[in-house]
Amino acid sequence: MTIDADDIVAVGGSLEPRVLVEAYRRGVFPWPIDGLDVLPWFCPKERAILDFSQIHLSRSLRREIRKTPLRCTVDRAFDAVIERCAEVPRPGQDGTWITPELLDAYKAMHRLGFAHSVEVWDEAGALVGGIYGVCVEGYFSAESMFHLAPNASKIALLHLVEHLAKAGCDWIDIQVMTPHMQALGAVVLSRRQFLERLARTRVMGLRPFG
Repeated sequence: MTIDADDIVAVGGSLEPRVLVEAYRRGVFPWPIDGLDVLPWFCPKERAILDFSQIHLSRSLRREIRKTPLRCTVDRAFDAVIERCAEVPRPGQDGTWITPELLDAYKAMHRLGFAHSVEVWDEAGALVGGIYGVCVEGYFSAESMFHLAPNASKIALLHLVEHLAKAGCDWIDIQVMTPHMQALGAVVLSRRQFLERLARTRVMGLRPFG
């Protein structure tokens, strides 16, 4: 991620659930930076989202999804998913932004019903992929995902999309554009456009996780 000082809207503060919930309501999320002693809070000038109506799946991915033996669940193993997201190496990254403090904070959010996960399991019952994020008033912010089997993270994402769509949701916040998300049809909004869409979603009163 290329950081612009204008993307940071606050520094310091607490990771208590009440603080996190209020931050997400305003489109703000925490993201630690190596070498910075205080916690920065971001609301990027350019925000990536995945609009469900614009999702594009390649023929090869559609074929893989049709024949996959992998199965998905929702909120069956949140702690395991976020821990794998923190542990599994990613190309071009030396470490993880999911610090022990963030692990504890999001686990607490899950226990309170604000953080959720999709798990992907293989035929032997092993966890091979997943995604987690925060859902506040129908607005879902995807935080991280991992895979230990081909296409497992994509399958998790698409299962999440299907789950949210059934409740009337039509987009998710992915925060920062990546080549993987761009290939799926993600788009970039200005901060103003993003916050306007967030506000429209919140007033709808959707409850995708009960």
